[in-house]
Amino acid sequence: MSDVINKTFDNKDEWLDTVLLGLIALFVPTFLGKFINLIFQENSVITNNSQLIIGSIVNMVLIISALKIKGWKKIIGIVTMPSISTILSGYVFKSSSIYMAYMIPAIWVGNFAIIYTFKLLYLDRKYNYFLSGIIGIIIKVLIIFGAFNILKVCGVFPSKVAFALKSAMGITQLTTASIGMVLVYLTILLKYNFKK
Repeated sequence: MSDVINKTFDNKDEWLDTVLLGLIALFVPTFLGKFINLIFQENSVITNNSQLIIGSIVNMVLIISALKIKGWKKIIGIVTMPSISTILSGYVFKSSSIYMAYMIPAIWVGNFAIIYTFKLLYLDRKYNYFLSGIIGIIIKVLIIFGAFNILKVCGVFPSKVAFALKSAMGITQLTTASIGMVLVYLTILLKYNFKK
């Protein structure tokens, strides 16, 4: 699989890829929620689960960044943009968005952890793609969900907000990161087979 990834993600236009991935990381959380709301109306199943769609795309961007982008300075922008734009847009977490500001450092560290894990385990140590991904996802979720629980115990979140954010910071993070990992894998296989 690593040969397939190397052939799929060559680094000829890394600066362009960095800009594109950064823009996707910034604009998907900001505008996709609005777009979904506009098309499917406010109380549809798709609109109510927009975090799954947005989070899966963001996690795809994070994993592609791990596989394609060299240099941590470039990756820092990609790591930080999704959480900031999600909070500013207010569509994913709605009235709880203001409280999400407390979670930003943990989300940044969690996003960085999944990228670092892919780089370390998959690219450097040549572990299996899915094993590397599962370890990265677990670390990311432990960081984000752990920080959420610490802030909850400290009384940062009102009980209604804590209840609403509990699954968003736990099972939804696990789900979207897993979907993102699978989608990147499928994208790699499709792109590689198309190039043959």
